[in-house]
Amino acid sequence: MIKILFKTLRLVLTPFMLLWAKWATPRGITRPTEAQQQIGQECAQLILYHFKTCPFCIKVRHEMARLSLPIALRDAQHDPEHRADLLNGGGKIQTPCLQITDEQGNVQWMYESGNIIKYLQQRFS
Repeated sequence: MIKILFKTLRLVLTPFMLLWAKWATPRGITRPTEAQQQIGQECAQLILYHFKTCPFCIKVRHEMARLSLPIALRDAQHDPEHRADLLNGGGKIQTPCLQITDEQGNVQWMYESGNIIKYLQQRFS
């Protein structure tokens, strides 16, 4: 019974979450072309695994937009391949999750929206 209630609630709230995600997206900061190109190169090493309507994922995507970060997005909710990558790499299906690859090819999986936002602000502000 509770499972049906939550499924119904999710179905009702999904359109509102999508509208909020679109409507509330902040404008990105403007950088000189060379600086933005450098940011783009650094962001090539980052991938965000997310669910489209997850409020915590929306928070992270808003921060990415505010900082003008072209980070690749992977839908772990509707794409079974991305879901499997998240489970195999990070060890659990929890979003948001930021995959960070360093220059040596070492991969770190960062969970929790607050930690991800703090990392992005420290690295790119």
